Amino acid sequence: MGWDDAPAHVCRGGDVRGLAFCCPPVKPCPVHTKIAEVGLSPQEFVNIKEEFGKRTELGKGTGTCFGSLIWCCKGSKPCPLRDSVLQSIGMSMDTYMTLKKELAEEIVKHSNVNSITYSDEDVATLASTFDISVEEAKSALNESGNDLKTAIKNLRLRSL
Repeated sequence: MGWDDAPAHVCRGGDVRGLAFCCPPVKPCPVHTKIAEVGLSPQEFVNIKEEFGKRTELGKGTGTCFGSLIWCCKGSKPCPLRDSVLQSIGMSMDTYMTLKKELAEEIVKHSNVNSITYSDEDVATLASTFDISVEEAKSALNESGNDLKTAIKNLRLRSL
């Protein structure tokens, strides 16, 4: 499905990558807490998503709730408005989710998540906890956008 390890929506406890599935910050909801947590203002968040939409097909979708696919939810959540737009523009759900993953990477790039530097001791502790090499622990952090919580979740899923 275009993004196999896609996070939960932020309103369901998802990590920073879940901001790719959020509505504009116009009502009281967890999006405000998450964008503040990662060092973005509501306007910066809106700008990042809108600029991404201008460069990709996610900018299409006048028939959606907020007029653009950039504000639409995860593919696994039923939505007739989003699905109707995807069908009308000939976009598969795989392509949609791939673009949402790229949008999440763009949001993470502008957040403070990547500014955290983990010590060698932190990485060694992560490696020891999951009985993996230090290189594998570094790779898990890299794959998660340097988000320790997401790296731990992904490593837990791998160990099942």
